[in-house]
Amino acid sequence: MAVELNQANFKAEVQGPMTLVDFWAPWCGPCKTMEPILNQLEQDFSGQVKFAKLNVDHNQDLAERYHVLGLPSYVLFVNGTGIEKVTGIYSKEKLAHYLKRKLAEQ
Repeated sequence: MAVELNQANFKAEVQGPMTLVDFWAPWCGPCKTMEPILNQLEQDFSGQVKFAKLNVDHNQDLAERYHVLGLPSYVLFVNGTGIEKVTGIYSKEKLAHYLKRKLAEQ
């Protein structure tokens, strides 16, 4: 289950080797579409990629810090640093390919 992030735990939770943070909101239809895909990817990449979620309605300052202008957005963190952001709906296969490529770069 993806870790729920907030202002208090954000910095500590993204410190691992690779963390994908899902910036979402409860009113966002595309975010709901992506939820089962992200849940499956979390299982597929267990032990390799940490998955986390950040509700932008409750953490607008963090969304602004990472330039999240559209939802859903995903920021990939490597060792606590946000290295890349993608926005939109993606197929499971496309996101899996992206994560495999990023893992190979490490």
